[in-house]
Amino acid sequence: MTKLSVVIPVYNEIFTIGEILNRVRSVPQDKEIIVIDDGSTDGTREWLEKLTMQEVTVFFHSENKGKGAALRTGFEQATGDIVIIQDADLEYDPRDYDCLIGPIVDGRADVVFGSRFLGGPHRVLFFWHYVGNKVLTVLSNMLTNLNLSDMETGYKAFRTSLLHKIRIKSNRFGFEPEITAKFAKLKCRMYEVPISYSGRGYEEGKKITWRDGLAALFHVIRFRFFD
Repeated sequence: MTKLSVVIPVYNEIFTIGEILNRVRSVPQDKEIIVIDDGSTDGTREWLEKLTMQEVTVFFHSENKGKGAALRTGFEQATGDIVIIQDADLEYDPRDYDCLIGPIVDGRADVVFGSRFLGGPHRVLFFWHYVGNKVLTVLSNMLTNLNLSDMETGYKAFRTSLLHKIRIKSNRFGFEPEITAKFAKLKCRMYEVPISYSGRGYEEGKKITWRDGLAALFHVIRFRFFD
């Protein structure tokens, strides 16, 4: 049976961490759940320090280093056949795991991106976030010669063996264009599948801003030509 390593970077998600762990644990799949607290200051760290859940292992950063840095820590601990990146904010639904890993399990793919723009149900939110995402995806596609619809998706699954071939450098949200460019350079077999998406507003704790969008633009170019 295929074993999943579900890697969950966490920063200040005290109101959602318990629920996302319950949702991930309820997925009927052989798995390990690797949580990385990235220097939370809202009580998340203290909650996780007391956690005693089967399948769940927790690691702590002494200070906030960013999503990319948290994922690096989690990837180092992964022992499953497939890694799934799972945000802790309830925007992505673990019930989509079967769809996400399907092309890998049946031997068609090495990497699968869960696209928010291929017809799955999604919450209607920010127009300019959508435009920014499309601009970054198109630029990334131009430089990698891929035809992704959602490069910036938080739902990515890939064979754990690929981690031995990739060195992640980005500490923050530059992780998405970086790993996309590196998958492309490795000529991985890549698929996209539709997923549901329940986006949240800033009043609900959303963290990514226009500054991260500008940084991602830089990283798209950096990791295509200079890394």
